[in-house]
Amino acid sequence: MKSKTTLKQIALNLGVSVSTVSKALNNSPEISEPTKIKIQEFAKLNNYKPNITALNLKNRSTKTIGVIIPNILNSFFAKVFSGIEKVADEKGYHVITCISNESLEKEIQTLQMLSNGTIDGFILSISEESQKANQFDHFTDIINDGTPIVMFDRVAEKVKCDKVIVDDYDSAIEATNFLIKTGCKNIALFSSIDNLSVGKLRAKGYFEALSKNNISINPDIVILTENQEDFDIKVKDVLNNHNIDGVFALDEHSALTVMKMGVKMLKKIPEELAIIGFADGVWSRRLTPSLSTISQHGPEIGEAAAKLLIERLESKEEEYNYKTVVIKTELRQRDSTRKM
Repeated sequence: MKSKTTLKQIALNLGVSVSTVSKALNNSPEISEPTKIKIQEFAKLNNYKPNITALNLKNRSTKTIGVIIPNILNSFFAKVFSGIEKVADEKGYHVITCISNESLEKEIQTLQMLSNGTIDGFILSISEESQKANQFDHFTDIINDGTPIVMFDRVAEKVKCDKVIVDDYDSAIEATNFLIKTGCKNIALFSSIDNLSVGKLRAKGYFEALSKNNISINPDIVILTENQEDFDIKVKDVLNNHNIDGVFALDEHSALTVMKMGVKMLKKIPEELAIIGFADGVWSRRLTPSLSTISQHGPEIGEAAAKLLIERLESKEEEYNYKTVVIKTELRQRDSTRKM
């Protein structure tokens, strides 16, 4: 294979210094026009290509963003990534994506691996294990070392960085109110993500909506679990032994599971059992009946996160005030809920 032409080789061939070659190729006014033309023509004839990696190291910029997502199977994160990539591409940045698989250890390893000069900054959603352990020092350490982070969806309030969130609490109030206004009297709360910050906020909104409507909370129809296995065991008991007519499910698994079980039990949906789920995955539209959901607008979250990070990276300001952007959700009414 033919070796690449370097600045040093050009300098040797033309009898000038490496510094002169570099300045000529960058159109520096310090170099005379004849010398500049001679060097540029020689470089072109010999197919010289600048070493981007070396330039980035010199400029302390890689024009690369590291994205860490907790779960590759969750369609929400795929939608967020599409928004990140769209803005990054428009702004001339590359994206490296890694998956923490909900592991604290993997999250720490990924941050350390990429913060050695490989990337300029991170966009990430916190892993399940980090939230469960309430351990966020690894994020603070990276930020203190000069690598900015933008958190989205699952965030740590104690970590000082830019954040993009949705209005989980207000969305839960809206969803529960909708079930109440459409005639539901006995509304169950189902969750398999109670260990996550977003799950706790959504549950809080449900309880607030019941309280504001003077409806007593029935703990027997509230399932707050930290994993899908526990949820699947408990949901059968609630559906079989309690006369519920509405369900607010805080995650996609809970929503799809209760829909499947309701159909299997020959319940009329939505007449006998109305269901609203959180997260607007592809299955929500393909189910029969289709599932009413709270849409988090994943692409918009990704776009907002990428814009915040790039703004931070390109800012000339010494003092930078961290921002929290709130993306409004949308209740998408389909066949699993009654009409207003």
